[in-house]
Amino acid sequence: MHNHAHGHDHNHVSPANLSSRAFVIGIVLNTAFVVAEVIAGLLTHSIALLTDAGHNLSDVLGLFISLMAFKLVKIKPSNANDFTYGYRKTTILAALINAIILIVACGILGYESILRFNKPEVINGGIMAWVAGVGIAINGLTAFFFFADKDHELNAKGAYLHMMGDALVSLGVVIVGIIIKYTDWYWMDSALGLIVIAVILISTWSLLKDSILMSIDAVPRDVDYASVINTIENVEGVNAVNHVHIWALSTTQNALTAHVVFDSRMSFDQKIQAVKEIKHELEHNNIHHATIEMVDSSQQCKLE
Repeated sequence: MHNHAHGHDHNHVSPANLSSRAFVIGIVLNTAFVVAEVIAGLLTHSIALLTDAGHNLSDVLGLFISLMAFKLVKIKPSNANDFTYGYRKTTILAALINAIILIVACGILGYESILRFNKPEVINGGIMAWVAGVGIAINGLTAFFFFADKDHELNAKGAYLHMMGDALVSLGVVIVGIIIKYTDWYWMDSALGLIVIAVILISTWSLLKDSILMSIDAVPRDVDYASVINTIENVEGVNAVNHVHIWALSTTQNALTAHVVFDSRMSFDQKIQAVKEIKHELEHNNIHHATIEMVDSSQQCKLE
């Protein structure tokens, strides 16, 4: 057996560790801004403000869905009902819904922008720029709340991308508002709507792809299948590994099942120790829940 003299500190991010406060603050701030943006958009006849308000509203809905998903994740699994894994998978569904909402928003934004492009209206560029400036501050602050978890959790990544995308769009609205104020180039308002679509699609593509793959139980992007196999085979006493299945339990936790063939000369206690070592090493491969079936010519048993 391999004796590990070094210590391992596994600080894996889990949904329960993600603070729901960031989502609550984001929902409150962005809802208030959506209302202000709609009012300003109607007063100034700005399609850029109105479409950006629709974009922000989609993010509010996405934040709300993610918040509900994290609440459900905290419900402990029970063998007494049909949800023995709990509700972890809801975080993946939330990420997928968020991405779909943004894609739908792209369609709405595109339609409205094209309509207004041919028939531009007189716009108050000054008010347009001031309102969008507030949007930069609100979206930037909200994005900051999700920065620490964006590389570890798909919904936090989605929220961060949405908020940063919104801040970028708001910056564009500020610039266009200033230009319109001094040039009366009203067509730029509609042109910005088309640019908004490109920003949304670019920021949403990876989120949509990752959430779809997780939904159909593909190997998670943060897991290297070949590395997992190699990790198991390198444990002393392992002759072979097969029937390996890896999937996402949630946006932060991955699971694995595998048949591991051990040297028949090993005692049962040695095999138990080897299984423990396998599970320990798999944590370095982002596998948080492993079910190993010990296989040899004389016996077969499952260890959870």
